[in-house]
Amino acid sequence: MTDLPAYATLALERPGEHVLLVRLNRPAALNALDTAMGRDLLDLWTRLGSDPGEIRCAVLTGAGERAFCAGGDLKERNGMTDAAWRAQHDVFERAFMALVECGVPVVGAVNGDAYGGGLEMALCCDFLFAVPEARFAQSEVRLGIMPGCMGTQNLPRAVGERRAKELILTARTFDAADAAAWGLVNRICPRPTLIEETLGCAQAIAANAPLAVRQAKKSIHHGLQMDLLTGYRYELEAYNRLVTTQDRLEGVRAFNEKRKPDFRGC
Repeated sequence: MTDLPAYATLALERPGEHVLLVRLNRPAALNALDTAMGRDLLDLWTRLGSDPGEIRCAVLTGAGERAFCAGGDLKERNGMTDAAWRAQHDVFERAFMALVECGVPVVGAVNGDAYGGGLEMALCCDFLFAVPEARFAQSEVRLGIMPGCMGTQNLPRAVGERRAKELILTARTFDAADAAAWGLVNRICPRPTLIEETLGCAQAIAANAPLAVRQAKKSIHHGLQMDLLTGYRYELEAYNRLVTTQDRLEGVRAFNEKRKPDFRGC
């Protein structure tokens, strides 16, 4: 991504040479996910996955202080035909899958409430930092639907099957302290330092060899869906692809020369 695209519902920034900051940018609607945002996210994650250019890590957050993402925009959905609802959801499905499959690590900075599809979007990030005031809920069953953007898959993987069943079936709200205790959130950050701390983590990731980072991310993601030995064979395939890279040579050379490596992603 040499040039940042312009989106109606997303605000993009380059706070560092190799880092992309993405803000869900509908603060008046609590950053609710509407069709336009779904299309924008699908385009962004597809672009970043297929041609990241100099981007080595992305941070995803919400505009404003009230919400990361309040979930699907129910005002837009009010009165939708079944066909229109399914067509919209198809856009959401492809956007969320593109986020999960994106080779570039994506760190979520949860700046406020993450409900329904907002929590599902956060769960699709590689890991999360959050403000203490953030609240979370997988609230779909209150609306006569159920999680449909990987919530029934990612939440159990984050907090365990039995706790995920409780949270999804009761639709109850939980706070950032619980989210951290259960392993859903990696770090709770004071609001004034949330973006700074998340960007600091992103920059630490971006300082490492980008091909190695992407291969490691892919190995973790896919390996967890396999038995141990099959996952290990997958890991070795990912590992061996790095042996012939210039970055591997540079990393060893820099270590022996006692200097910072200059990774080029090749």
